[in-house]
Amino acid sequence: MTQNSENLPYEPELSEEVVSRSKGLRTGFTTGSVTAAAAKAAVLNLLTKTLPKSVTIVLPNGSDAEFEVLAPNPEVIESARYLLKTQVFGSATVIKDAGDDPDCTHGAQITVIAEETELLKGKPPTIEIIAGPGIGTVTLEGLGIEVGKPSITKVPLRMINQSVRDVNKDKSFLLTVTVPGGIEMAAKTTNDRLGIVGGISILGTTGIVKPFSTAAYRASVVQQINVAHVQGLDQVVLVTGYRTENFAFQKWPNINKLSVVEVGDFTGVALKKATSLGFKYITFVGMGGKIAKLADGIMMTHYKRSNVNTELLFKLAQTTGAPDTIRSAARKTNTARHFVETCVNLNFVDPLNLLCQLAAENCRKYSGSKAEVKVYMTDFEGKTELANSNINKDAD
Repeated sequence: MTQNSENLPYEPELSEEVVSRSKGLRTGFTTGSVTAAAAKAAVLNLLTKTLPKSVTIVLPNGSDAEFEVLAPNPEVIESARYLLKTQVFGSATVIKDAGDDPDCTHGAQITVIAEETELLKGKPPTIEIIAGPGIGTVTLEGLGIEVGKPSITKVPLRMINQSVRDVNKDKSFLLTVTVPGGIEMAAKTTNDRLGIVGGISILGTTGIVKPFSTAAYRASVVQQINVAHVQGLDQVVLVTGYRTENFAFQKWPNINKLSVVEVGDFTGVALKKATSLGFKYITFVGMGGKIAKLADGIMMTHYKRSNVNTELLFKLAQTTGAPDTIRSAARKTNTARHFVETCVNLNFVDPLNLLCQLAAENCRKYSGSKAEVKVYMTDFEGKTELANSNINKDAD
């Protein structure tokens, strides 16, 4: 039941110039980090009546990052004034630097307006965040964010809360986040298709942007695999990012760290390189969305390049005799997340195992690999194994 097996997408070979590039991979910061910094500065402005020139926040990996702080454009404040609850507020702007990644939000002027709100009797102090102009609001299930809430994922939310609490632990605050031009930026993403309306999303899992979208990052993937080969290793574990990397080290605690390669969206590049160097074992660790694309024969898994094939998910549900609830979930949104979560919640993961098997088969066919290829699906926190391509062969 292989999808697209006769016409797999082509991933162009890297030029010699790109392959040889080993330096200059300048990292940047996620919208989540920038928003956390702006929130901290805005609360400081509210409480002290002065605007700091810079603020330092703690990234998820425990390291510190310093951000320059600017006074917001008065027009930006006016555009969000209708959302404010009081006439007393603090505000701050931090500009996103995405490093060498040509992210559509590079240069975004993320502004936070902070107000103090009333403490509820007998309740702990709270931090509420609302979407101002240019920040998206979630309207569909399947994104892991409550419908009606700003499109801000869990890690940025934690960073924002921590950064504000570093300033003050006893007061309640309302934070209005706004981005001039956010609607135009969002038009370059798939937010509209995913039911995120009104602007960009605030994203990030590590706080740091690695240049996933650049030829330079593609070169870094090749370099990582080359290093593993030179060290005499016979396996590579391809992970898509921070959370799947953590899962890999949890799943295989004794694995040589050089075997674990962060490929971002460049699965095809990594597969071709690992195959050309003769690795015996290739393992891919991902979440539902990227594995669904691999199962559909799409080796470049960036969200802008392709959509999840909901008909494929539906066919898998049918093939495995899944309950009607799972079949319905396959077509409910344009993401795989809702489908995956429904399978897990109903404790019926046969469709997910089959999805992994299809993905593994396509990885082998695409790369021409004679290696043993396995695919593992983790949950969206990177903590729990949900399915794998070898489930009917051994538990591994």
